[in-house]
Amino acid sequence: MSTHENLKGKVAIVTGGGGVLCSAMAKELARQGVSVVVLSRRLEKAESVAADIKADGGEAHAFACDVLNKDDLIATEKAVNAIYPAYHILINGAGGNHPEAATTSEYFSPEQAENASDRSFFDLSEEGLQHVFNLNFMGTVWTTQVFAERMIEAEAPAIINISSMSAYSPMTKVMAYSAAKSSINNFTEWLAVHLSKQGIRVNAIAPGFFLTEQNRGLLLNEDGSYTERSAKIISQTPAERFGEPEDLLGPLLWLADPQMSKFVTGVTVPVDGGFQAYSGV
Repeated sequence: MSTHENLKGKVAIVTGGGGVLCSAMAKELARQGVSVVVLSRRLEKAESVAADIKADGGEAHAFACDVLNKDDLIATEKAVNAIYPAYHILINGAGGNHPEAATTSEYFSPEQAENASDRSFFDLSEEGLQHVFNLNFMGTVWTTQVFAERMIEAEAPAIINISSMSAYSPMTKVMAYSAAKSSINNFTEWLAVHLSKQGIRVNAIAPGFFLTEQNRGLLLNEDGSYTERSAKIISQTPAERFGEPEDLLGPLLWLADPQMSKFVTGVTVPVDGGFQAYSGV
């Protein structure tokens, strides 16, 4: 992958940095000469990513941070600010789902009410729904409130939110996750306008179907073969495969590099192997 000299010396904050996708983003930014602050709810995961970056000659710092806790975000930002006076790139990658916010079946049937092991729309818990919405949407809003204020004085700052293809067409079973990711797209457009006079560009990346720690058990059988849900996904993806973390790095660098995308703000870029474009026939 080409070198982006415009990114050298910049500082990036990456939430969800211990995960499969955002850890790849953090490592690529570091390879480009960016100083990376890796934030993860579990410190050991953030430290592992930071250690890999340092082993490759990059600069990184790891912090445990819960994006659901604004006080924790504020305390973390103060610690980061003691190291770096300003930030140039913010990647809002923290997200996920909750079992009590997902139905067990794609379609509702009255028989589900008689089966205690089935969870229909009417059984989704308030706790589960609120957790998913807060983690995927409010966590992005709160993180941006806390970190983006110091980006105003930075040169050519960029915020990159992580959306999902479920924002465009909601996936079955995961109503709350799809709704929250749809909110990310709307928030990206709103914030791009709101911060435009301060020179902060705000965009998003919408990954299609990628294998992560959270969904691997749903998409692969124990022997590594596709589950029924995976088979449906692949059949609707013209590229006929799941995405790889490396597939996100080109769009990431394009959106982060102010010379490559200086007139691009308020957009969400699908990276989905053609999933959105395919009608199924």
